[in-house]
Amino acid sequence: MNKIHPLACVSPNAKLGDNIEIGPYAFIDDDVEIGDGCKIHPHAVIYKYVKMGSGCEVFPGAVIGAIPQDLKFEGEVTYVEIGNDVTIRECATINRGTKASGKGVTRVGDNTLVMSYVHIAHDCNVGRHCILVSHTGIAGETDLDDWAILGGGTLVHQFTKIGTHAMISGGSRLNKDIPPFSICGREPICYCGVNIVGLRRRGFSSDAIRNIKDIYDILYFQGYNISDACAKVEAGFPKSEERDIILNFIKNSKRGIVRAGDRDEKGSME
Repeated sequence: MNKIHPLACVSPNAKLGDNIEIGPYAFIDDDVEIGDGCKIHPHAVIYKYVKMGSGCEVFPGAVIGAIPQDLKFEGEVTYVEIGNDVTIRECATINRGTKASGKGVTRVGDNTLVMSYVHIAHDCNVGRHCILVSHTGIAGETDLDDWAILGGGTLVHQFTKIGTHAMISGGSRLNKDIPPFSICGREPICYCGVNIVGLRRRGFSSDAIRNIKDIYDILYFQGYNISDACAKVEAGFPKSEERDIILNFIKNSKRGIVRAGDRDEKGSME
């Protein structure tokens, strides 16, 4: 049984699952689909063409499904798709896709946390288990792979790609792709090492983490250009899921990956 406050504005054309709670002054538009067990807090807004999975929570002031802030948008029907168990905190905004991109949909994957005042622009694809910390803004057609974490106030240029299990320090400005399993930060943005703590928490073995570190040592610190470094990694490391994720990411990068940070005289990252 759903619990809808009498002061909420819910379209009769919205499709609601079971055990949904909608607070006062929340607005649910036509052509919205909300899965079982979701909680929509007071003053949250969900516009047309939004599909939300089960177990999601949307906090006050959040706006999901507003038209994209893109001059190429011509009023076409485009979408926002939210996965299961997604939390969207206060005043976050998630815009619909655009026809011009060839995608027409903005996606946020399962178990992702979108903190307060985050902006997810048109046609972005945010993976599963991602964390976008408060005041982060990701421009149109940005892709975040699963388990990526963006620190508070991160600003991401359009078309940027952020690899799986990558972590970005707060206040960073991204204009290059962020390789998988890495920690990146500083100004300008650069590679600062492997996300060792995050990988351990997610069950990666010590051997897998060492393998990732050795691969990045070749890619960044042995003096090779990126093509030669990739070839050396492919020839010198046995096939593994981690190796192939890194190589495929770099080979498919259109913006290029971030540069290396400086090392101290002992050979470790500062």
